[in-house]
Amino acid sequence: SKGLERVMAEKQVVIGLMSGTSLDGIDAAILTTDGESIVEIGQALTRPYDPTLRDRIQELTLTAQDISSLDDIADACKEVERDVTLAHAEVVKELLAEANLKPENVDLIGFHGQTILHRAPTVKGPGLTLQIGDGAFLARETGIAVVNDFRQADMEAGGHGAPITPLYHQVLAETIDPDICDPKKSLMIVNIGGIANVTYVPRGGRGALMAFDTGPGNCLMDAWMQKMAGEPYDSYGDTASRGLSDPDLLGAYLGHRFFEQEPPKSLDRHDFSLEPLEGLHLDKGAATLCAFTAASISLADHYTPESPPTWIICGGGRRNNTLMKNLQEWIPANVFSADDIDWLGDFIEAQAIAYLAVRSVRGLPLTLPSTTGVDEPMTGGVLSQSVA
Repeated sequence: SKGLERVMAEKQVVIGLMSGTSLDGIDAAILTTDGESIVEIGQALTRPYDPTLRDRIQELTLTAQDISSLDDIADACKEVERDVTLAHAEVVKELLAEANLKPENVDLIGFHGQTILHRAPTVKGPGLTLQIGDGAFLARETGIAVVNDFRQADMEAGGHGAPITPLYHQVLAETIDPDICDPKKSLMIVNIGGIANVTYVPRGGRGALMAFDTGPGNCLMDAWMQKMAGEPYDSYGDTASRGLSDPDLLGAYLGHRFFEQEPPKSLDRHDFSLEPLEGLHLDKGAATLCAFTAASISLADHYTPESPPTWIICGGGRRNNTLMKNLQEWIPANVFSADDIDWLGDFIEAQAIAYLAVRSVRGLPLTLPSTTGVDEPMTGGVLSQSVA
């Protein structure tokens, strides 16, 4: 074993792995960090899931909707988990080759795993979350120590377990050119994956760090394209650009009880459905769902101490030109793509998982009362040592 000495050094070279609720593939990013600040942002890559594996994961997420405990789906998860873990191991090996690194040059892997189910806690009881991925197996396959299972401790303590990235967003915000964003003014960082979430980063004493899910990100738009056009997603928002959104359907979506809840709050990708769009033309449905994602994100500043003058859009959703146009129309602030400020917009979450892995081995908080609703700052994660 490399021992804890290696993962407790002053700074670590870490690979972060993220496979989001869009089920489109695996993002991997190298980060050098001490768990407090960013020392260096390294190379990154993304690899799509094999279509057969993606279908198996999708089927598992649907099966998970009807379970009452994780034991109900344990056997089905084991069948898929091994292949998901092997897919992540292959991505690690590819990234090492591209970065001209050997396993011994990397101190730690942060392995988020693939989310299969996420049920938010309610007044009736705690929530339920499941990310599949075998950390010990990944450590053996790569020869690198692994931290995984980032959300469970927070959920067991009564939190939402999501969003998981705000503490990284807070340190990443310090890298922004002050000419783009006044360091004395707050900003909003938006991640649009399958689900969309925001992090409110306060400046100048304007409240606490806040984070919450805002509603569907790409998941409904992707499902609509798969159903109606046999396409995995609406490339650049071209289909949505040809349609007009239906104001009645948009209002019906925004009338969902989720939007009446105060933060912290979180979602599963199956909490909303395509049912209201039954019988709608492809273009009109795409335009309506695109408007819904933008409108629900824009509501985020109803809950923050002030309306931030700068919003930065990360994740795959920023590549949807129609969605970005809608966001600029709905949000009364400066809206930037992550690319505009030289961030690696596809890899912010993977970098965040690398950052949190270091915080985990040092016993530092991963989540806060103001980000997940947990009663006190909460660490988490499970460390699996590699075998020499």
